[in-house]
Amino acid sequence: MMDVIDCEYTVQGDGPPLFLIHGIGAARNTWRRALPELTRHFTVITYDLRGHGASPMPDGEFGLDELVNDLEALRARTGFEQAHFAGHSLGGMIGPAYALKHPDRVLSLGLLSTAAFRTDDDSVKVWGVVHAMEEKGIPQVLETLTARWFTDDFLTSHPDVVRNRLKQVVDTDPDVFLNVFRIYAGTEMAPWLDQVSAPSLVLTGENDGGCNPRLNRLINAALPHSDLVILPELRHSILLEAGEVVAEHLIRFVNSLR
Repeated sequence: MMDVIDCEYTVQGDGPPLFLIHGIGAARNTWRRALPELTRHFTVITYDLRGHGASPMPDGEFGLDELVNDLEALRARTGFEQAHFAGHSLGGMIGPAYALKHPDRVLSLGLLSTAAFRTDDDSVKVWGVVHAMEEKGIPQVLETLTARWFTDDFLTSHPDVVRNRLKQVVDTDPDVFLNVFRIYAGTEMAPWLDQVSAPSLVLTGENDGGCNPRLNRLINAALPHSDLVILPELRHSILLEAGEVVAEHLIRFVNSLR
């Protein structure tokens, strides 16, 4: 029997369907700054990944395939035959993997702050974070990630947003959090990205350490039909810092396909 979880979701807005896929230890509320603009142009479906937010807990370990199957089950439940899909970080891996398996369902893709074509050194660094969390505990390592996620100005001006993001991670079941972090660290899209035919927007922050412009230029070059956008100064948490800007780029990109 296929391992599928019926994830909790929200539908809002009007227009062509757009599924939004969040990242590690987050939930559908990570899109809140992007939603006012997106819902004017799309019927937006946000959802919580398995074991995140209000979605049911998984029964044991799972991989990228299970996350793709959950998304397809959600698409079937919502009844949309075809849709646009955009994902952040791990979500930016789930989207292309979904498009590879279900190409006829995908009108376009947004790959936001994600990674592929990691060098050995890149892989050592990301696995280093995973292993540190496994050994020392997630809260102990989490504080060191804030400078990778947020710009210095944002850390100073929005301490509440930063605090809530850290709390969201700590409140995520540690086994689930480490499971999805391992998927993020271990997924390499390079061997198959060139088979993803959907028009794709590749977007990342200029100063995102793990999902940097170097890797995103390689992603853009591999995809048959894609645009690349580098957001000045931003780090990994582009949705929490500049969700409106991300929304504008998604809308512009989809409109350019008409």
